[in-house]
Amino acid sequence: MSDAFTTRVLNVTTGSAEKVLDLTDECQSFLREAAAGRDGLLNVFVPHATAGIAILETGAGSDNDLLAALHSLLPADDRWQHRHGSPGHGRDHVLPALVPPHATLPVVRGQLELGTWQSVCLVDTNRDNPDRQVRLSFLG
Repeated sequence: MSDAFTTRVLNVTTGSAEKVLDLTDECQSFLREAAAGRDGLLNVFVPHATAGIAILETGAGSDNDLLAALHSLLPADDRWQHRHGSPGHGRDHVLPALVPPHATLPVVRGQLELGTWQSVCLVDTNRDNPDRQVRLSFLG
């Protein structure tokens, strides 16, 4: 492994309900080891066709508001051509076009540089797949 580039894969269980899962603590924990006080970039990537990464406030209702907005934009009904899985599952495959499967964030002196209310979140609307991986990569 190079001194400039380090990767960790998180195994995450999201359960059988739609979820916005805060990964900020896991990102900071990874950076304590990987960045070791250096500046660089953290890339967060979810290698799934039905999940995304969002930067948003959590705990004050914004996470539920995001899920509600996604329900309005991507209803879980039979309009989707992609039809395997639970009813409306095709919408889950459109999700990454709106909530991309990645984010790249600045790291300064080993710390994630987020705004006061920002968190790094996994967005998963796919109730059929409760097990996810999230790849954290630090480039110093």
